[in-house]
Amino acid sequence: MRIALGCDHTGIELKGQVAAWLRDLGHDIQDVGAYELDPLDDYPDFTKTLAKAVASGSVKRGIMVCGSGVGACVAANKVVGVRAAICHDTYSAHQGVEDDDMNVLCLGARIIGVELARELTAAFVGATFSGEERHVRRLNKVLAMEKSNLGSVHDGSKELK
Repeated sequence: MRIALGCDHTGIELKGQVAAWLRDLGHDIQDVGAYELDPLDDYPDFTKTLAKAVASGSVKRGIMVCGSGVGACVAANKVVGVRAAICHDTYSAHQGVEDDDMNVLCLGARIIGVELARELTAAFVGATFSGEERHVRRLNKVLAMEKSNLGSVHDGSKELK
């Protein structure tokens, strides 16, 4: 499977380990950065690149690592076609794919250890969407929500001060 892999400065060490595990499992990695430790980098920049790769179909899934996983998850879900979730337990990592067709896994490098990250990665990439009628029905409702927001009144121009 082709998988995009990204991080900010807090996830750079764990991203390298995840990349090695994925390659050992036979997956093809598209590394979207960060490539070096820069405490001034911002997770939305790398998350946007990763999420666009997933949404475009150039990769099947993505894994994004930041400090808590929260920021990356929020940012990834702003890209149409992305269904990202923070998973810090193996059940959610596979169930999110099987039931909700999750395509981006967000990990918190400051929250989980290396061995749990390995298990989460394996659970995420080893899972497939079930295609069961009830899950398809629910996913179609989520996709309709996403589509209805394309014409939203909010234009994204308001910035926080």
